[in-house]
Amino acid sequence: MSANAKAIQARAVEWIVQRQTAESWSEEDQASLDAWLAESSEHLLAYWRAEDGWKRTELLGALRSFRPQTRQNPDRTRIVWARRAAVAAIVAVAGVVAANYFGETPQPSEFTYSTVVGEHKTLALADGSQIEMNTDTVLRASRRKVVLLKGEAYFQIKHDAAHPFMVYASGHRIVDLGTKFVVKSAPDRVEVALVEGSARVDSDGKASIHSALLKPGDVAVATATSISVTKKTAPALAKELAWRHGNLVFDNTALADVAAEFNRYNRRKIVITDPKVSRLTIVGTFPANDEEAIINTAREVFGLQDRQENGRIVISR
Repeated sequence: MSANAKAIQARAVEWIVQRQTAESWSEEDQASLDAWLAESSEHLLAYWRAEDGWKRTELLGALRSFRPQTRQNPDRTRIVWARRAAVAAIVAVAGVVAANYFGETPQPSEFTYSTVVGEHKTLALADGSQIEMNTDTVLRASRRKVVLLKGEAYFQIKHDAAHPFMVYASGHRIVDLGTKFVVKSAPDRVEVALVEGSARVDSDGKASIHSALLKPGDVAVATATSISVTKKTAPALAKELAWRHGNLVFDNTALADVAAEFNRYNRRKIVITDPKVSRLTIVGTFPANDEEAIINTAREVFGLQDRQENGRIVISR
């Protein structure tokens, strides 16, 4: 995190500990907290993370059940204990928040799901949300958090403002704000396409936290240092999501890119070595798991040849 993000998170932890350990919480206290939360979405997200960290430490029950036992100056003992307890809570909560900030640490309540090459799987979560996993995808899922370890998934999220749904992928975080979106993860970047609603993308940059608020049609590409956003039409997004129905749609797409996309869904890979052949373009809709369809198109439309070589399909003139 940047220095500013760390400061915000530290203040959020202080708010949580103050609220949970205070003997009384007045309307003025709540008003001050509400004012701080309203200053920026970063404050609100930091508070949610701190609140989740507090719950994970399970300190609240222990703090409430403990009562200092002493006959000498009980008021001073209570004050000293409260200060020590607050410090311990701050350290514990901050540690949990830091460890889980970008979702890299597995939690006991998380379950791992995966698809093999060419497989499509739908997960139904307890809160009514759904996740559709594309080919060769691995993710960890808990109640309101998913870590996308590799591959691509489409999310239809049941919105809960008090408990935002978060997706972590390649060092980035996507926060649901009432959303349907698709996330594609790669080692050095993550791509998020928003279909409906809105979502926030945060990138853990070297210098600072970069963020983007997405609206329908926005496609964000986030790296470790930046986030770029482009706009796509609804029909264009629908074509990209045709894999949900077992299809791949191409619109004047270079044959090399067509082969690369088919290779994501099939174990037998298509190889094109001739640069001129690679640049030929194709239009059409094809079953994702039927590489023979694209091979037949290459033969019939372009007069190309194909041969089997070391378990691969080599297309050439």
